[in-house]
Amino acid sequence: MTVQSPALLLGLGVALLALTPVAHAQINPADAVMAPPEPLPAPPGTRFGIPHQVVGRELTLEEAVQLGLDNAPRILAAAGDYQAARQRVNEALSAILPQLSGQWNAFENQTVGTTSSSTGGSQRTVTSRFLSTTATVTASQLLFDFGKTLAATEAAKFSAESFRQQLELQRQTIAVNVKTQYFTLLLAKRLVGVNQAALERAELNLRSARGFFEVGTQPRFFVTRAEVDVANARVALIRAQNAQALARVALNTAMGIAINSPTEVKDILAYEPYAVDRDALMTEAIRSRPEYLQSKALADAADATVRQRFRNFFPNITASGTYGAARADMNEIYDYGVQLTWSIFDGGNMIAQYRESKATLDAARARVRDTELSVWQDVQQSYLNMIAAEQQIGAAQKAVDSAQENFRLSQGRFDAGVGTIIELTDAQLALTQAQSNEAQALSDFRISIAQLERAVGRR
Repeated sequence: MTVQSPALLLGLGVALLALTPVAHAQINPADAVMAPPEPLPAPPGTRFGIPHQVVGRELTLEEAVQLGLDNAPRILAAAGDYQAARQRVNEALSAILPQLSGQWNAFENQTVGTTSSSTGGSQRTVTSRFLSTTATVTASQLLFDFGKTLAATEAAKFSAESFRQQLELQRQTIAVNVKTQYFTLLLAKRLVGVNQAALERAELNLRSARGFFEVGTQPRFFVTRAEVDVANARVALIRAQNAQALARVALNTAMGIAINSPTEVKDILAYEPYAVDRDALMTEAIRSRPEYLQSKALADAADATVRQRFRNFFPNITASGTYGAARADMNEIYDYGVQLTWSIFDGGNMIAQYRESKATLDAARARVRDTELSVWQDVQQSYLNMIAAEQQIGAAQKAVDSAQENFRLSQGRFDAGVGTIIELTDAQLALTQAQSNEAQALSDFRISIAQLERAVGRR
């Protein structure tokens, strides 16, 4: 027969492809995708270790957040600042509590006289030497200061509360950062899989194009175009693998552990409906957001400082007593009494301090309103982002289904010899992009949930 049917040509092409030596179907080893480089070793003397939770197992989201809360240096620093602020409350309160002090001193007094000698000279003689010793104990108690100490203590308490809210802010920030990097790593891993599948499809298409070219049913252009697709898919896979390595570094950094930790995470990148009471979001945010509570604590501290500075215009009344002994024979000495101390004029210093504290209070109250507005904006934006991200998931999944069907049809047409390599390449690129968009939508949704929880003050 001089005329061959398309089915016969297709069968012959498939048979030749199966019988073709492996060398025709292999990729040049020089073009093979290399494994990502090993992480850099830890510097000598580093204090960041590799937790046992990340060795040889997949880390859950809750475990990752807890590691961040336990190890993040910023949380440890904020905790230290809070403890220091608590001690300043005791410092302020100490002025109203009894004060006790002791004193001991000794002095030697010597008297020297001069006498004339019979030869006309003079002679120095020690006429007396006296050792004076005093040992006393003094106790004092502030009787009344018109509330100055109490106001100062109250200001210190509110200041310490602001540091406590700063500590909580760091905890919430670390928690949302860990969650974000956790889902970013999951996305990077999913994209590695997507690009690996794309590379495998491109290599299969290349083998098919070579088979058709060998039997003379398709031009050389199909082979070169398929080779370009394989090279592009390989580049995309290398980039995806590097993005995965960078995401692991970012997650380790967020958790405050060694950068080179071999962290693997449990794949929970799937859609789950998230129930939220939109009418209660702002109420919860105002009640729980540390930024807002911190600004209110600072305003309360400024208000207490105003009261303290105003009461500085009034006197202090203090009772004190001293008991001890003096001189070489340690005779008993004592004194006691009540003292009133009043600064009548100090050049206007107290007036300036009072006016300064009032201006500081006005600024603090304005910051409370500004923070309330910022919290409202943050909650609103986070809620809208979550809704949009959730809606994108359905569209992205529909696009994947359509792209898979389109690729299946295009590959069938190509294998039957009626489709072109360009048609198949476009279908493959559309499928890869749709799968990437789906993974991105799932990651965006989970990250948007974490950001909404952070916006309302949850860890």
